[in-house]
Amino acid sequence: MADDFHKPTQYSGDKFDTYEGGEDPAQIMRVAHDTAHALIDRARETDDPAVVDRLVAFTDAHGIDAIAELWARSSPRSLPGALWRIYLLRVVIRQDPDGTSYLFQRGAEVLATIDAAVAGASMPTGPEEITDLADQILRGLFRGDFGVALDRAAAFCRIEAAGCTSAADDAEATEPARATELTTRADRFALTAEELTACARLYRSGTLE
Repeated sequence: MADDFHKPTQYSGDKFDTYEGGEDPAQIMRVAHDTAHALIDRARETDDPAVVDRLVAFTDAHGIDAIAELWARSSPRSLPGALWRIYLLRVVIRQDPDGTSYLFQRGAEVLATIDAAVAGASMPTGPEEITDLADQILRGLFRGDFGVALDRAAAFCRIEAAGCTSAADDAEATEPARATELTTRADRFALTAEELTACARLYRSGTLE
């Protein structure tokens, strides 16, 4: 963990690392859930758009470590787990908008599903559009339908996974190391999509804690 939470920490797009937390798992869980619920309640209770703007851009000023310490060890099928994953996706997108948008466009072209429509990105999807999508999804957690925001994030992850897999197939013959990296990233995006979809189901059943 970085000691200085005010300096944004670079977070590699191909790694969804597990962060170490405190020594008491029960306390960690309580703090994670309490802060996640407080954050959502604060955002939905206020009429001040500046509050939501600050929440969306929180990691730009404070880095991913600041929320990782709170939520990274939470269950993937929980409110803090969902918030952690969507904040992390936004960081990944903003650190490499060119690469992320390329893989998204590639995935949207090869994936024969409605995921591109669910994700809601402008097509064709360039760096500006993919960055805007990240903000839209996170903003939707605070202002729109929470379940829809989770669905959009899951769709984004499925498209990225498809793009990574397609690019890995192209690189396999000439760049095997790159192909392996892309395949690993595809697996992580696919798993994150499953976790976010599960959170959306739990939210709609009133059991996302």
